[in-house]
Amino acid sequence: MAAPELRALSIGEVLDAAIKIYFKHARTLFLLVLLIVAPTQVLISLIDLSAAEGIYSTGGEIDPAIDAEDIPRIAAGLIVIVLLTLLSATLATGACFKAIVDAYLGGQPSWRESLAFVARRLHSLVWVSILVYVLAVLAMLALILPGIWLFVAWSVAVPALLTEDVRGRRALGRSFRLVRGRWWPTFGIVVLGTLLSSIVAGVIGGLTGALTFAADSDAALFLVNTLGGTLGSLVSTPFTAAFITVLYVDLRVRKEGLDLQLLAQRVGSVPGDVPIAVPSPPPAGPPVPEGEQPPFWPPPPGWTPQSDRSTDE
Repeated sequence: MAAPELRALSIGEVLDAAIKIYFKHARTLFLLVLLIVAPTQVLISLIDLSAAEGIYSTGGEIDPAIDAEDIPRIAAGLIVIVLLTLLSATLATGACFKAIVDAYLGGQPSWRESLAFVARRLHSLVWVSILVYVLAVLAMLALILPGIWLFVAWSVAVPALLTEDVRGRRALGRSFRLVRGRWWPTFGIVVLGTLLSSIVAGVIGGLTGALTFAADSDAALFLVNTLGGTLGSLVSTPFTAAFITVLYVDLRVRKEGLDLQLLAQRVGSVPGDVPIAVPSPPPAGPPVPEGEQPPFWPPPPGWTPQSDRSTDE
């Protein structure tokens, strides 16, 4: 895919660019997610089985007779599962970022380079993600609307961190400034993109959920849970990373006239190997009329009396 032009994109164009990148480079993106999510999902399934021991009866239905002693174990297991899920999603999204930027610039993404890129920024990536989720959730618990507003305002914090090396609260502030004045379009892209990925992931989750009820052993339940979680992340995570990355680039193009050559250098693409699209220069305006009196009022840009021009010359 050729490198995009330096121009602002509509909501549909942002999603269209993300979809094209997703399908064209699906193999690389799926491999990146698989290398991160699959081991994590195995651990999550083991924790789930351990925490839910004695909770499910035959056929996968919840046993109504749950001892009070089991509640702390179940709660601790759920907390660990949520944390591991968010962590793996964050790492997979960050790993996909480098590959997506390379693809967006017209290059050929590499899963090895993408993993190395995110590994060097691992601790900063985890910290920014914790800040986003914790602060947004706390705001949502207090009042739902402020939580949603903050989550959207911080939606490009991870790309800002990985591209501009702004960390912690500075990454949140950078995302806030980029989204400011574009909150509603950003909200629309985040909602539509999340819905698209959730629909596909939901279908996969429904199919594996049906298999869960047919599981007649812990081994079968473990296999189904691991397979379902891995496939769901495999499909949804790259697309989420794609539309967030394209959104970030679009916001910078709108507000800062982002030079894609500079973007290529910041993420480690070799300068010159990426076909950067440069916009054509603006067409020349009409010739400035001569004379001592302007042709109309106010005078056209660049007009000066003929006598002043002669003096300057």
